[in-house]
Amino acid sequence: MRYEELAEVPCSITRPLVIFGDRWTLLILKYCFAGVRRFNAFQGALGISRSRLGDRLDRLIEHGVLVKRPVEDGAYEEYRLTEKGHALYPILMAIRDWGDTYMAPDGPPVEYRHRECTGEAHVHLTCDACDTEITARDIVPEPGPGLTEASRPA
Repeated sequence: MRYEELAEVPCSITRPLVIFGDRWTLLILKYCFAGVRRFNAFQGALGISRSRLGDRLDRLIEHGVLVKRPVEDGAYEEYRLTEKGHALYPILMAIRDWGDTYMAPDGPPVEYRHRECTGEAHVHLTCDACDTEITARDIVPEPGPGLTEASRPA
């Protein structure tokens, strides 16, 4: 299956891979949340080629995750997260939690603290009906309204 064809797969985990399925895009998002907004700053932080960076930024703009706008004096443009982009923060934090648990033998390299009380931020999966914290062992996948007979796998 070609990469672009993933967008047609009736799966809400597979479809976003068309946008986020490479390391550069996730790293760009990480830097967006850290306050990086200029093309040259992304390039300097990531060591990515200009063409690859431009491609990834354009894809994020195309999918409404980032918006590109001129700064007040018009000297350059910056990339800003949209509401759709901000909604990705829990995904990055879930990846960070996993990385801290399984790939940081000396402890977390960065601690993400709540500005108000200084507690540490973590992602928790909860049931929307009973508010119980759940894991993969508690989940039963069922067909949803977006899975039509025509889109069901053979």
